Amino acid sequence: MLQTGLTHTSVLKVEDAHTAANIGSGDMQVLATPIMMALMENAAMLAVDQELPTEQTTVGSYINCTHLKPSPIGAEIMATAQLVKVDGRKLDFHVVAMQMPTEDEEKAGKEPVVIGEGEHTRYIVDRERFLSKL
Repeated sequence: MLQTGLTHTSVLKVEDAHTAANIGSGDMQVLATPIMMALMENAAMLAVDQELPTEQTTVGSYINCTHLKPSPIGAEIMATAQLVKVDGRKLDFHVVAMQMPTEDEEKAGKEPVVIGEGEHTRYIVDRERFLSKL
């Protein structure tokens, strides 16, 4: 049985492929909101992955988050998901994305900066049964 408190952190180095201009969600060379949200979803999926039988996985059904600060190409982004509620097959997560300081910034005492935060819901599904409904 899944327990609240499970966490995972997924990491991404922003490349041109991750920019709003490249994926079409905007026209600037900064981390695209959909990419940040996908990283948050990835962290949530991986937070519980090892606790599920191999025939099960989770699928995202809801995400509500803010994107507070732009991140340039080259920035390191860390998204952390924490399981906060289990209701049968429904799993609720708190998700946070942070931009990590560069090595020089870290030496100067700069801390990571929250660039996004929100809530994400996933459902536990049987892989074969889920795919058979396509």
